[in-house]
Amino acid sequence: MIVRITPCRFGGTIKVPASKSHTIRQLLIAALADGVSEIKNPLDSLDTRSCIDVCKAFGAQIIEHGTENGERLVWKVRGNNGFMCSAVKSFSVDVGSSGTTLFFALAIAGLQSQPVEFTGGAQIQKRSAAPLLDALAGLGVKPQSNNGCVPITIQGPWKGGRVILPCPTSQYLSALLLAAPLAPAGAVTEIEVPLLNEKPYIEMTLSYLKDIKGVSHHDTHYRISGGSSWKPFSGAVPGDFSSAAFPAAAAAITGGSVTLLGLDPQDTQGDKYFFEILEKMGCNVQWRCGLDGGETQYSVTVCRNGTLRGGTFDLNATPDLLPAAAVTAAYAEGDTFLVNAAHARIKETDRIAVMVRELAKLGVYCTELPDGLVIHGKGALFPPENPVIDGHSDHRIVMAFAAAALGSPVPVDITTAESADATYPGFFELLDVNN
Repeated sequence: MIVRITPCRFGGTIKVPASKSHTIRQLLIAALADGVSEIKNPLDSLDTRSCIDVCKAFGAQIIEHGTENGERLVWKVRGNNGFMCSAVKSFSVDVGSSGTTLFFALAIAGLQSQPVEFTGGAQIQKRSAAPLLDALAGLGVKPQSNNGCVPITIQGPWKGGRVILPCPTSQYLSALLLAAPLAPAGAVTEIEVPLLNEKPYIEMTLSYLKDIKGVSHHDTHYRISGGSSWKPFSGAVPGDFSSAAFPAAAAAITGGSVTLLGLDPQDTQGDKYFFEILEKMGCNVQWRCGLDGGETQYSVTVCRNGTLRGGTFDLNATPDLLPAAAVTAAYAEGDTFLVNAAHARIKETDRIAVMVRELAKLGVYCTELPDGLVIHGKGALFPPENPVIDGHSDHRIVMAFAAAALGSPVPVDITTAESADATYPGFFELLDVNN
């Protein structure tokens, strides 16, 4: 799908979608629990739908409530008390384009002795799980793969042991942390992590493990005893700071004012760093706290009245911010350095190379670095007539350039716009865009 973005000042009050990272973790934990869990206000998107398919394949039952008449969406998940599908000798599941679902489910599949084959779309076929598969092999699991990529077959059981797991993406470690407590009693999993990017996502995973016994960590070492089980729960999914970056960037770029609802500044999500970036670049960022029905509710307002300024920003903990930060920097005066984010190259696309290539189509020149890029901002875009941006079927690339296009002097076309539905359904309706 191609969308044409017509320049306009962006603003208003927006309810931020629920967090994809929290939703997928809660779905898988609920699917493994013994009993019924309630996930309130989950993210209903392409990626979370892929996770639902995997959870059902693993034996969970999921019932949706409140999808009509404006009622609050609730997913009731009856768990399977661990991944137990012993009646089936082997089966295959399709994870779509969801890397988080793939990596987490690979580890969970290692808990059982029947083979499970994982497949996925074109992007997933290029995303390597090799370090995770090597670690699983060291824990007694038998993986088979296409050079670390899908199709991947996993066959347990999980025996435990000590493994070394470099984590260019934190999802490898989160996968083992979610699955290891369900290993047989007496099985101890020890993980040494010499490299860990995206540390806030590990803090998020550990927050779900706080009531699981036998989990400890110190510096780069993690130790998890088997024999535990996940308990049913009921709770709401917080808003997604990763998604919030795009309307916030749009306001900063166009000089508008946007108020975002549903974000919790105390949440573990590292991508709240984007609001610090905007402040350092010259935006006014104001948080407010109030009560709604007895519950604490936060809002944050972003506006820009002056000139955006370049700066240097370390994105090691938050590589998903690179596209939004890069397009914002395109409107800044001076150079902006986005660094320490080499792992942005192993997402849905090589986001560093893609941003350099596509920004050039808008007249923005960048210097590509091994671990990031330098955006040589001139305070505005100077694109040719009828620029066409290739979205590369990457939701964050598509949404970043949609925000950028709002401040362009000419309309901008963006391809593969449908990929925004992976994390932000309704994004283009939000921008009032007709394709």
